[in-house]
Amino acid sequence: MKNAIARQTVLLFTCSVLLIGCGKSSSTDKTSTTNSTSETTNAIPIGIAFAQTSNVALLGQEGSDGVKIAEKYFNAKGGINGKPIKLIFQDTGGDEVGTVNAFQTLINQNKVVGIIGPTLSQQAFSADPIAERNQVPVIGASNTAKGIPEIGDYVARVSSSVAVVAPYAVKAALKQNPSIKRVAVFYAQNDAFNKSETEIFQKTVKDLGLNLVTVQKFQTTDTDFQTQASSAINLKPDLAIISGLAVDGGNLVKQLRELGYKGIIIGGNGFNTSHIFSVCKALCDGVIIAQAYSPEYQSEINTAFRKAYFEQYRREPPQVSAQAFAALQVYVEALQSLDKKGNINQLSLPQLRKALNQELLKGTYQTPLGEIAFTPVGDVIQKDFYVAQLKMEQNGVKGKFAFLNVK
Repeated sequence: MKNAIARQTVLLFTCSVLLIGCGKSSSTDKTSTTNSTSETTNAIPIGIAFAQTSNVALLGQEGSDGVKIAEKYFNAKGGINGKPIKLIFQDTGGDEVGTVNAFQTLINQNKVVGIIGPTLSQQAFSADPIAERNQVPVIGASNTAKGIPEIGDYVARVSSSVAVVAPYAVKAALKQNPSIKRVAVFYAQNDAFNKSETEIFQKTVKDLGLNLVTVQKFQTTDTDFQTQASSAINLKPDLAIISGLAVDGGNLVKQLRELGYKGIIIGGNGFNTSHIFSVCKALCDGVIIAQAYSPEYQSEINTAFRKAYFEQYRREPPQVSAQAFAALQVYVEALQSLDKKGNINQLSLPQLRKALNQELLKGTYQTPLGEIAFTPVGDVIQKDFYVAQLKMEQNGVKGKFAFLNVK
C-alpha cells in the first residue's frame, strides 16, 4: 500500500513538473518568435564592420560613434519612409581574418542589406571581395588607399583617396616654413593604406623639388622607434612625414621630439583622431594633418551632427565619425528613394541589395562632409578639403584640431 501511494505521488509530481516546464517553454518560444518577426518586418538591417578590439580600435570606435548618431538622427526623422533602420555590429578586430569573419556573418547570418566598413584599407582588400561575390553593397567610411573602389561593382567609399588629400598637408608645411628643403619620411610597411599614402607623400615631395633624405619603415605594432628616429635626425631634415596609425604614429612623434627633432611634422590620415592626444600628449603640438572634414563646415546637417556628437561625447567630431555618418546617410537616402519608387518590402533580399547598390551610386548627398556623389566605379566625389594643426593645452591632456587657411 505504501509503495503504491509513493509511486502515485512521484507520478503526480513528475507530471506537474512537466506541465510547468512545457508551459514555460511554450511561452518563451512564442516571445522569441514574436520579437524576431517584429524585427524582421519593421527594421531594415545595415551591417557595421568596424574594429572594436586590437590596436585599430581607436579608429573603429570613432566610426561606430558616427553611425550610432546617424541611426538615431535618421530614425527620428522617420527612417525609410516610416520603416526604421537597425544597425548590426560585428567586430573585425585589427586583421584580415577577423574582417572576413565579420563580413560573412553580416551577409549570411544577419542578412543585412548593405555594409559600412571595414576600418582599414588593408582589411578592405581582403573582405570587400566577399561582399562583391555575394552582391552586397559596401561603403567604406575610412578606406583611402588606391584601388579600393576598383575591387568590384558593389564597393564604394565616402572617404576620399589619399592621393587627393595628402598633398594639402605638404603645402601647408611649406606655407609655414618656405625654407624647407630636406624631408624624412616614415611609414608602416605592414599596412596597405599607409604604404599607399607614403607613395603619395614621397611623390609630392619630389614634385615640389624637395630633397627626400631618408625613408624609414616600421610596423603598426611597434612601440620603440629610437633607431628610425635617430637615423632620420642625423640627416638633419626640416620636415618629417609619418604615415601610421594613432598609437604607433603618436609614439613616433613623441620619440622624435624627445630625441631633439624640432622641425615640422606631418601626420597622415591615421592621425585624424582625437585619440592621438593621449598618445603623444604635449608633444603632439604643431603636427599638421590634411582632412576631408571640418566641424566648422556650415550646413544644416553638419550643424545637427556636430551638436549631437558634442552632446554625446563632449568633444568635436573627428573625420572618421563624420565619414561614418555620411556612409549611413547614403544608405538611408538611397533606400528612401527606392521605397518611393515601389515598396522595398516587396523585394527579396538579393533584389533589394542589387537595387540599393544601383540607386546609391546615382545620388548626390548633402552630408557633414559637404556635397558628395560617386563616380561610376564607386569613388567619392568631394569638393572641400582642409588642413588642421594639433594645438595642445599646456597640461598636455587636452587638445584640438585648429584649422588652417590652406587651399
